[in-house]
Amino acid sequence: MLLAQDIQPGDEPSYQLCKTIYSYHPLGRKMAEAPVSLAQSQQREITCPDSPEDVCVRAFHNEWQRINADKLIANTRVLSRIYGIASVACLVDGQSSMTPLDYKKLWNQTISFNVLDPLNTAGSLVLNQQPNAMDFQKWSNITIAGQPYHRSRSVTVLNEEPLYIEYTNSAFGFVGRSVYQRALYPMKSFVQSMVTDDLVTIKAGVLVAKIRQPGSVIDNLMANIAGFKRQMLKDAATGNVLSIAPDEDVSSLDFTNLDGAFGMARKDILKNIATAADMPAVIIENETLTEGFGEGTEDAKSIARFVDRERMVMKPLYDYFDEIVMARAWNPEFYKTVQAQFPEEYGSVDFNTAFYRWKNSFSAIWPNLLTEPDSEKIKTQDVVFKAAIAAVEVLLPACDPDNKIRAMQFLADTLNSQKLLFPEPLVLDYDAMLDYAEEQKANQDEMQQNALQEPQAGSKTFERADALTRIESRPGMRRYSDAAAQRVAELTSRRVLRLSDKTGEK
Repeated sequence: MLLAQDIQPGDEPSYQLCKTIYSYHPLGRKMAEAPVSLAQSQQREITCPDSPEDVCVRAFHNEWQRINADKLIANTRVLSRIYGIASVACLVDGQSSMTPLDYKKLWNQTISFNVLDPLNTAGSLVLNQQPNAMDFQKWSNITIAGQPYHRSRSVTVLNEEPLYIEYTNSAFGFVGRSVYQRALYPMKSFVQSMVTDDLVTIKAGVLVAKIRQPGSVIDNLMANIAGFKRQMLKDAATGNVLSIAPDEDVSSLDFTNLDGAFGMARKDILKNIATAADMPAVIIENETLTEGFGEGTEDAKSIARFVDRERMVMKPLYDYFDEIVMARAWNPEFYKTVQAQFPEEYGSVDFNTAFYRWKNSFSAIWPNLLTEPDSEKIKTQDVVFKAAIAAVEVLLPACDPDNKIRAMQFLADTLNSQKLLFPEPLVLDYDAMLDYAEEQKANQDEMQQNALQEPQAGSKTFERADALTRIESRPGMRRYSDAAAQRVAELTSRRVLRLSDKTGEK
């Protein structure tokens, strides 16, 4: 179908043609799945601060993997890129699809998820084209084979926004459009380039032998000799020696000019497809980045922006599954284990209060695709830690004991946040530090009071030390300097011992 001559620029693919492109075209799968694979190449960072975080996050991850949510989200988004629209619906064993989804009872029920393409939901997702209607160009309930589904049981994703009175053949409605729609003609040209590749491969082994003809009259003997020479040339391999006349020549077909024109055309086709699909060309061309994502090159930034936009489109799907997984993971039985493990905090709190507290504090953030290497992260953490030390050094002299402890706590928290610099956390007893600081201050005050009560002894000691310093500075007295310094040290140490005996300080 892609080789059909009637495919022209502006032609719209049908439902069957989109399926054929995805199934058989070399770029069909990549155009539909590559953005989703890149978006899901990293796990979301799940946090729940108002809960026993380790326990709750672990239970969330276990239930997320149990229902295989990542695969369901990926399949739904891929189908929406193929056809223009797709849905995923939740079914509960023994319940009608028309009833609302009861999240409180969902944890002990058997559930299943079905990913639906436009043919499954045909007729229910046409979208209203009345500008005064409340549901103007908005999807609501879906109907599958005549069986309606409640709005809470499904979520629908469109590829691009719908245009007013712009019918999409591949999606059977006035909805989004296929990723192949604008790229249909260059995708046909790409298949033609593959035919050229095949012909070049076949002709690349052809040898052209310029053999001198024997004359105007060729008898059987001369014809047999010429045929024998051609056969010898065909059978020749590495290590064989062939002899030809000086005016004869053997060469392969000349493809010198083919690489320039055909290579440029092939690259232009790929760039046209990438432009039509609004994707970075490096993804379509399947070329390896010369530098990694951590280097922050322009290609890496372009891919990162593209992935961020794709994650925004997939957010409704993640929100839908987040609510279901929370209802199933944080169930009453799980809460009993939490109460047994944390009796002081949750022993008197009922399940509904704790559940909604956890749900309101739930957060899931995508990590940045442009990740720095560990060497650069260590440099950044080193700068942060040095800045924290400098700030604490400035603050400590002007702080009272309470604020000194707060400053030390800030420094310890900053140190513990630098996981690459300090793998093991620093744990300090701040109450003990505060008691020690107060004891030190009391001892200093007592020493100052004792020093004020004996001013004469202290003044004599310092006067003697000052006299020895003046004597040492006189000419001819340098030889006594060592002895004088030793004497000053002895007198000072005796003074300190007398004060320590009175204060009890060692």
